[in-house]
Amino acid sequence: MKWLDYRLQWERTRRVLPYVAQGARVLDIACADGALFRVLDDRLSAGVGIDLDPVPSSTAKYRYIRGAFPSAMPPGEPFDVVAALAVVEHIPEADQAAFAAGCARELRNGGHLVVTVPSSRVDDLLHVMKAVRLVDGMRDDQHYGFDPRKAIAMFERAGLLLERHSRFELGLNHLLVFRKP
Repeated sequence: MKWLDYRLQWERTRRVLPYVAQGARVLDIACADGALFRVLDDRLSAGVGIDLDPVPSSTAKYRYIRGAFPSAMPPGEPFDVVAALAVVEHIPEADQAAFAAGCARELRNGGHLVVTVPSSRVDDLLHVMKAVRLVDGMRDDQHYGFDPRKAIAMFERAGLLLERHSRFELGLNHLLVFRKP
């Protein structure tokens, strides 16, 4: 990944901070290199990261799983926070309902799902930024103009309540925060 990839990752990651209380358990979907856990480390009692790509080695505090969410998730206690940062727009439409249901199932009552979704305008920008080699950590083939409003409906159908919808990075990204009643 290039400098800008890391900067974009940091901008998404820091959006989770306000929703993580001291001693929380966090599930990071599409955890990549475990960056979210490095940022939240002093607040967390434990975390689970899951990703299709290679994951870091598990530690006493963090368990990493290589596999697809939700099918590869082992049974366990619910999480205080589930994070899906720049993930939803990569999920095929046929799998979106199962993904949303999986997020709801993994949350404890009162827990938060924190989602970031880029604006559909980002796809064109990604092509340009990759062409001039400003970024390389994103896959073009999985961006298809996903509309963030679809994410709201998808998670609400799974029984979660939208608590916050805001934009960041010049309005090019959406922050969606849901609560499990």
